[in-house]
Amino acid sequence: MLTHYNITNNGYLTGEHMKFTADDRLCCCVPLFHCFGVVLATMNCLTHGCMQVMVERFDPLLVLASIHKERCTALYGVPTMFIAELHHPMFGLFDMSSLRTGIMAGALCPVELMKQVEEKMYMKVTSVYGLTEAAPGMTATRIDDSFDVRCHTVGRDFEFTEVKVIDPETGKECPPGMPGEMCSRGYNTMKGYYKNPEATAEVIDENGFLHSGDIGIKDADGNYRITGRIKDMIIRGGENIYPREIEEFLYRLEGIKDVQVAGIPSRKYGEAVGAFIILHEGVEMHESDVRDFCRNKIARYKIPKYVFFVKEFPMTGSGKIQKFKLKDLGLQLCKEQGIEIV
Repeated sequence: MLTHYNITNNGYLTGEHMKFTADDRLCCCVPLFHCFGVVLATMNCLTHGCMQVMVERFDPLLVLASIHKERCTALYGVPTMFIAELHHPMFGLFDMSSLRTGIMAGALCPVELMKQVEEKMYMKVTSVYGLTEAAPGMTATRIDDSFDVRCHTVGRDFEFTEVKVIDPETGKECPPGMPGEMCSRGYNTMKGYYKNPEATAEVIDENGFLHSGDIGIKDADGNYRITGRIKDMIIRGGENIYPREIEEFLYRLEGIKDVQVAGIPSRKYGEAVGAFIILHEGVEMHESDVRDFCRNKIARYKIPKYVFFVKEFPMTGSGKIQKFKLKDLGLQLCKEQGIEIV
């Protein structure tokens, strides 16, 4: 349950981070049934008196045409949306020069993708990290942050909130540089789950901190970096592997349009690394190409044991990748391709 106080303030502060004014025009192609659309977009526009240009459904061509026609100054989207826009065959026909900023969020954002958006769409990309229960923003980058901060971190605490990285086992706050669970408290914390006090108590502790279930690291400057979900972490033979690290690395391999990494059950190691790859149209690539690219560049135990070339990822209605379904998809593809699970 979120209050008006939760969402109004979170939407307003989000706009302040990008220096929104009544002169801005936000192209919104994310659904309004999700906090990304209804809070970070609509409440932002309402509290700053600016225009919100709605796209009735996500279609990269409609988005590009809307930006061109309405001279939009900001654009929101999840990473897969920006990928579709950048690689649309008609991208070069539209004028993107009116864009100045926007948000890429809803999933872990590849650094290389953020660089492409800045270079080709002329916008200073910001990001907001959080979850619906935090209305949704816990941390955010600001438009005045350096390119490096905006691309490699999810910024610092929202104003009037407290964010901590907590050791899930001890409950103690982690020092800078040590990974732990991202937790926050403040005006943005939900009242609770509707008529479900037990579930509420599982995520909001006795000190009022909301536990996100995400693994994060705080740096010396107070900015946070998200390495993945606690549940998504791959444990191979006792080694903790964060999928995002491998995803960021593979994204640099020419020909790869998008990539997701997940754990595949292994009788020998408990889990093995599986890479699910979407290629650019017309590109041919083999499993050996991926492994050769990794060899001598990342630790051997992080090199994907399984490489799957797919057309799409399982997605939610709001455009988020359903990472938890990749494990079952990997097992299914192994069975179909006659690959033995070891």
